Amino acid sequence: MGLISEVLLLPFAPARGSAWAIKQVVQEAERIYYDPATIRAELGRLEEQLEAGEITEEEFDRLEDELLDRLEIASRGSAGTGNGTTQ
Repeated sequence: MGLISEVLLLPFAPARGSAWAIKQVVQEAERIYYDPATIRAELGRLEEQLEAGEITEEEFDRLEDELLDRLEIASRGSAGTGNGTTQ
């Protein structure tokens, strides 16, 4: 394949580069999303919103459950892959 395939695929090089960049952005976003420190900070902000009356008890419970689910996924992922993300 070598040189001929490289020449034929040259017009697609920007798309391949874009796909790589998008993949890197998605991986970083997942790393932040499942970072236990980030989740704990969000839990703290959620509690502050409840205490300030900005959200209802039902909203708090629903959002807290979502955050705790993320934290559980993060802890399972970090035990299996070492970085806290699912891949």
